[in-house]
Amino acid sequence: MTMNDFVPDRENALEQVNDDTLAAARKVIAVHINYPSRAAQRGRTPAQPSYFLKPSSSLSLTGTAVERPAGCELLGYEGEIAIIIGKAARRVDVEDAWSHVAAVTASNDLGVYDLRYADKGSNLRSKGGDGFTPVGPALIPADAVDPAKLRIRTWHNGELVQDDTTEDLLFPFARLVADLSQLLTLEEGDIILTGTPAGASVAVPGDVLEVEVSSADGQLSTGRLTTTVKEGTTAFADFGARPKADDLQREEAYGSREAAGLPAVSSEAGSSEAPESALSPELKAKLESVCTATLSSQLRKRGLNNVSIDGLTATRPDRKVVGLARTLRYVPNREDLFKTHGGGFNAQKRAIDSVNEGEVLVMEARGEKGTGTIGDILALRAQVRGAAAIITDGGVRDFSAVAGLDMPTYYSNPHPAVLGRRHIPWDTDITIACGGTTVQPGDIIVADADGILVIPPAIAEELVDDCIQQEKEEAFIFEMVEQGHSVDGLYPLNAQWRAKYEEWSTVHTEGGPR
Repeated sequence: MTMNDFVPDRENALEQVNDDTLAAARKVIAVHINYPSRAAQRGRTPAQPSYFLKPSSSLSLTGTAVERPAGCELLGYEGEIAIIIGKAARRVDVEDAWSHVAAVTASNDLGVYDLRYADKGSNLRSKGGDGFTPVGPALIPADAVDPAKLRIRTWHNGELVQDDTTEDLLFPFARLVADLSQLLTLEEGDIILTGTPAGASVAVPGDVLEVEVSSADGQLSTGRLTTTVKEGTTAFADFGARPKADDLQREEAYGSREAAGLPAVSSEAGSSEAPESALSPELKAKLESVCTATLSSQLRKRGLNNVSIDGLTATRPDRKVVGLARTLRYVPNREDLFKTHGGGFNAQKRAIDSVNEGEVLVMEARGEKGTGTIGDILALRAQVRGAAAIITDGGVRDFSAVAGLDMPTYYSNPHPAVLGRRHIPWDTDITIACGGTTVQPGDIIVADADGILVIPPAIAEELVDDCIQQEKEEAFIFEMVEQGHSVDGLYPLNAQWRAKYEEWSTVHTEGGPR
């Protein structure tokens, strides 16, 4: 097949994608995040494009049905623009890259989130199924359009759910071609899926999905790529990974907790809908300015005595930590369950790979000291993602390396054994117990050399303001004691000393030494 095979007679209808088009594709390469709307939805914007491969056997034509595998819940769809290579490209420049593209068409990057855990990032099982990459129905010649002025739309059962353009892509198409060609040869017929905008979601058997790519002026169009979803009937065998889904995968597949039908995570329930709403920069700065001892005192005044995570040691006791809690629960190891939950992209790895800037990953390990719950590689990954700290009431493996990280880790003891000796990583972002107290996702964690406190977000503002006032009073008391005064009537302040404090306070806007 040559470049000319893709260029239709402009006076006639556009050439249709057919079996020959699919047969020419020796490889299918997909881009992860490329649309700003999708990046905003996912909460991360990549600095460079990243890719995964889909087998050519996943390709299918318009009008065909795709099977949601038996036992799977989350068949995700993603309308995308596919670019088809017309001339081999190896180490080409960005300026020359578009000349190696023959055509663009519509595609649907289908996949089952139920198998993501088994892929370890490859997406092979989750996105490589037969028929999981429908393309077509028509080819728009590359030289007939401006790649920065294309429109992509997706309909789910007739409702428009995705509508975006290529005007402000993170990585323009020519850059993708040039970037890929640095390492591998793009061959004639190869297909590159260029990313999906926000609005991708989940389809169920009986649903009809349609994707269309057009020029910005609407003069050229691929027509609608139509795919019908049907239910699979053949169950997965016992000798391979089997489907499983949790609320994290549901949220990822649908695009949000609300879209997935999951309850909103409110600060009252112990979680926050958005980290910045529960811990503003101003609140964080206030919490960093006061001691955990003062916070503990004010919590006790409010009847909260069981809010400290006890018995742990810090790798960086010099660091003050303030952040929102994310949670991970380990259950006692049971060999048959470890086989289904311990391998692949398990709950531990999902928790590490989803912790965000400034968050604190808190682990429930039941105080079990006979194995590690975190090691150097995963701790480093948490640090790279910007985690404020890791807290576990279990052991730490690769202790010297973990202790050498800038990010503090709070732990029970070092231990050389791997996780599976005593634990199964079970679930994430649920209410857990750690170090003798209950921790919910979205709780505010404050830790310093004195210890670790768990603060309900709903009372944090009032609490810290009272702490600041208390520490100011204690600064005055410290100064008076330093001058030789007795603590009788001074600590706590009686009426006479309070009057003197009020006078002192008018000229001291900040607390002194304690």
